[in-house]
Amino acid sequence: MAALHAAKRALRKEIKTRLAAIGAEEKRRQSRIVTQKLLQHPKYESCCRIAVFLSMPDEIHTEEIIEDIFQKGKVCFIPRYLPNSSHMDMLKVTEAKDIQSLPVTSWNIRQPGDEEQGEEALATGGLDLILMPGLGFDRGGNRLGRGKGFYDTYLGRCASHPGGMPYTIGLAFREQICPQIPVHDGDVPIDEVLFE
Repeated sequence: MAALHAAKRALRKEIKTRLAAIGAEEKRRQSRIVTQKLLQHPKYESCCRIAVFLSMPDEIHTEEIIEDIFQKGKVCFIPRYLPNSSHMDMLKVTEAKDIQSLPVTSWNIRQPGDEEQGEEALATGGLDLILMPGLGFDRGGNRLGRGKGFYDTYLGRCASHPGGMPYTIGLAFREQICPQIPVHDGDVPIDEVLFE
């Protein structure tokens, strides 16, 4: 297990170096391509309840995806991470503009505040689709997160939901695609990854 953690740590460092070398314009260009692939994806077109991450600078930009979710009348959920744990909830957002007024966390991302009692996806019907962030992905559906276990823990909760497991799509820059991601039993594979 120690060797696996060391391999993950080394790969995270390598991918962060690759991501730091991508310019802002190239990130925007790849983000537009991945966004278009997603918006034309049959699973996206047919789903109603979608969880989407609010992107950090080293992730595929999700602003256009969020706008499209609302334009198409789908239901949008965003993550709220609980500090010092691996617990995350997906809370409903009623309008895209509400996101800009959310507080910024120590990770420099917006999320609903602790006092917000929004509708949690698993308490109100589950999810059809989760758009997955990550540092690295391989073509076999393995994902390397940031090491906190938020999404793996949440997918474990989804698996026991009466609505069943949502479809999961990772969104990635091509620099995040790896030949193989080291995994252990607690790492939940995703259904597919979209990249340029």
